Amino acid sequence: MAFKIKNAPSFLFLFLIFHATLTTTTSSSSGHWVQLQRSIGISAMHMQVMIDNKVVIFDRTDFGPSNISLANNRCRFNPHDMTLKLDCTAHSVLYDPSSNTLRPLTLQSDAWCSSGSLSPDGTLIQTGGFNDGYNKLRTFTPCPNHNQCDWLESPRNLSNSRWYASNQLLPDGTIIIVGGRSSFTYEFVPKNEMSFHFLNFLRLTRDPNRGEENNLYPFLHLLPDGNLFIFANRNSILFDYKNNRVIRDFPVIPGLEKRNYPSTGSSVLLPLNLTGLNGTRLPDAEVMVCGGAFPGAFGLATKFKVFLEASKTCGRLRVTDAEPQWVMEKMPTPRVMPDMVLLPDGNVVILNGAMNGTAGWENAANPALCPVLYRPGSNQGFRFQSLAPANTPRMYHSAAVLLPDGRILVGGSNPHRLYDFRSIYPTELSLDAYYPDYLGPKWEPVRPTIVAVEETNDTASHGRMFSVTFSLRELRTVPGISVSLVAPSFTTHSFGMNQRVLVLDVVAVREVAQFGYKVVARGPPSLAVAPPGYYMLFIVHAGVPSTGVWVQVK
Repeated sequence: MAFKIKNAPSFLFLFLIFHATLTTTTSSSSGHWVQLQRSIGISAMHMQVMIDNKVVIFDRTDFGPSNISLANNRCRFNPHDMTLKLDCTAHSVLYDPSSNTLRPLTLQSDAWCSSGSLSPDGTLIQTGGFNDGYNKLRTFTPCPNHNQCDWLESPRNLSNSRWYASNQLLPDGTIIIVGGRSSFTYEFVPKNEMSFHFLNFLRLTRDPNRGEENNLYPFLHLLPDGNLFIFANRNSILFDYKNNRVIRDFPVIPGLEKRNYPSTGSSVLLPLNLTGLNGTRLPDAEVMVCGGAFPGAFGLATKFKVFLEASKTCGRLRVTDAEPQWVMEKMPTPRVMPDMVLLPDGNVVILNGAMNGTAGWENAANPALCPVLYRPGSNQGFRFQSLAPANTPRMYHSAAVLLPDGRILVGGSNPHRLYDFRSIYPTELSLDAYYPDYLGPKWEPVRPTIVAVEETNDTASHGRMFSVTFSLRELRTVPGISVSLVAPSFTTHSFGMNQRVLVLDVVAVREVAQFGYKVVARGPPSLAVAPPGYYMLFIVHAGVPSTGVWVQVK
C-alpha cells in the first residue's frame, strides 16, 4: 500500500464567500448555517464528493420534469420511463462548492433509491435503482474539462435487482453490493466468477408486513480484519464475504425500535485510532447506530397519518471485543431519517430527519431542525451537544456530506411522490452548508494550512512514514496535532456508504521555519484498515482541522 498525492501542485481547496447568493444565520459557538443555493433544480436525494472537489447530486427520473433544463437544448428519450418518455430536464447536477455553481448532467435510467461507491481511481460506480434502473451500472468520472464529464451507462448489468441496496469498497478494490428490495443476495463490481451469492441474513431480518421490510439499505462497515459488519432491522453479523460465511451473530440492539428503511436510522463506524499502534496492531473498531422508528409506525403513518415519536437512542458496539455488548445512550431529541457525518476532528454530527413518523411519502412530521454534535471520546452523559438550528426542514430523501473545507453540504427533502412546493413540508431544491464551530473566526489563529505532503518511495506503504508540511500562526501544544484521513461517502437515505475516518499515528512534529512545521506520520497498516482509493487528509491542531487535501492510498 502506498500514498499518492492528488493534484500535487495545488493542494489547497479554496472556499469563497458569495455575498449575492448566500443567506447566513446567526453565528454562535454551536456553528452556523448558510444557504448556498435557493434552487439547484432538483432535490438532492443522492450525493457524492468527487476527488476534484465537485459534488455529484442526483434524484429519481420517473416523476416528470425537474426545474432545470438539460444543456444545449438536449432531451432524453426513454420509452421505459413511467411518467415522461421525452424529458428535456436534468435529474442530476455537478455542483462546484468553490464557485457555488452547477451544471446539469444526464441520467439515462432511473437511479431512484440506488447506491454507490468511489472506485480506487476516483470514478463513481453507481448501482441499481427503480424500473429500468433496477440492475443498471453507471459511472461518472471527473475530467479536466468539466463541461464534458457526464454519466455513462455500462453495457453490463448487475445480476440482481438493487433497489435500496448498500455498497462497500473492499481491500482488493472491488465493491460489494448487498441487498435491495426482495434481493436476499450480494454481488461484486467488477464482476467475479459468480454472478451473485445468497445471504440468508437478509431474508431473516425482513419484517413480513407489506412495504415495511425494515432491513433495506443495510448498514455495511468494513472492519480492520477485512470482514464485513452488516446491520439490518435490529440484528447484526460479522460476515466473511469471501467464503459466504457468517462468523458470528452479534447481540440484538436493545429496545423495540427498528433501525433500517423505512424505520430509518443511521450508522457510522467510529474513527479508527491508529495512535500508538506502531503499524503492528489492528485498531479497535466500534459501530454506532442512532435513531429509527418503533414497530407499527409505518402502518400508522401510511394508513391513518398518525406519527409515532421516533427513537431517541443510539447504540455503540465495540465489534472487536471478545464478547461485544451494546452500550445505549439517549439523544437530546428523537430522530428518524437522520444523517450522521464524521468530522476530521473525530466527532460526529447528527442532522436532518424528523422527530415523528417513518420514511416514506408523507409519513413523518415535526422536522428535527437542531443538529447534534456527538463526541465519542467524552464520558457518557457528556457526549451530546445541540447545535445551531437549520432554517430548512430536511426530511425524507435528504442527504449530507463532508466537504474538503470542513463544511457539511446539506440538501434534498422530498416527502412526496411528485415535486410539491405547496405542502406544509414542500419539496426542497435548495442547498445549505453547515459550518461547524471549528470554522469560526476565533479559531483562525490555531487553524493549520497544509503546504505540502511529501512523497518518497516508501511513503505510507504498510505503516511506513510520510511527512506533511503546514503553516500555523499560533502553536498551542505539540501533542495537540493529529493527522486524519477521511474517506468521502456516497450518501442517500440516511446512510453514508464507505464513510471512514482514520486517526494516524504521529511519530514526530518539528518546527522548520517561522510559522512552519512538519509532522511525520505513519501510514495505515493495511488495505483492510484503509481500502484503496482517495482520502481527504487533514491536519488537526487543538481540535481545529485544516482544509483537506486529496491523497491516494493504493
